[in-house]
Amino acid sequence: KKCNSMTVLGLERGVVRLVPYNPCWSLLFEDEKQRIQTVIGLWILDIQHVGSTSIPGCPAKPILDIAIAVANFEQAFICIPPLEQLGYSCLGEYGIPRRHYFVRRNPHSTHHIHMLEHHSSEWLNHLLFRDYLRVHPDAVEAYGALKSSLAARYPRDRDAYTEGKAEWIQGILAIARAEMNSRSSGN
Repeated sequence: KKCNSMTVLGLERGVVRLVPYNPCWSLLFEDEKQRIQTVIGLWILDIQHVGSTSIPGCPAKPILDIAIAVANFEQAFICIPPLEQLGYSCLGEYGIPRRHYFVRRNPHSTHHIHMLEHHSSEWLNHLLFRDYLRVHPDAVEAYGALKSSLAARYPRDRDAYTEGKAEWIQGILAIARAEMNSRSSGN
């Protein structure tokens, strides 16, 4: 099956719908990464595929989450017009201080950009969570079960769905941080 963002991505506003992991997501991320780098590459320190679509085997809402690291939040305002030219809408910080949040719809949401300062805890959390799940299939299975349960309970309430995952995610981040600190101290 061809990796076409129109058939593989898209979620109606306000809806919680999970689909099985699709290997096309990583290819579509690479395509989008190139598009983004073409217009704002000068200001990007790093660009990463994050969220559930970046974790093999994990069910996910069919929306690509893209984390973009920048040196400085204020200087990154220059990136807004070029991203809008690519079809993204800037929604401001959208509940997370010092984050530029973008959504691309066509007509349903297909891509989210989280533009964060490279040294921020939000940036690190995105990578820690993804990297931990990529090497712990038991955690992916547990996370998938939690997400499926929450999606069934809150099919039209994304806020409740997200809030229902928060404690579990924080627990994984604590474990991942402890493992990272243990490795860096040589234990």
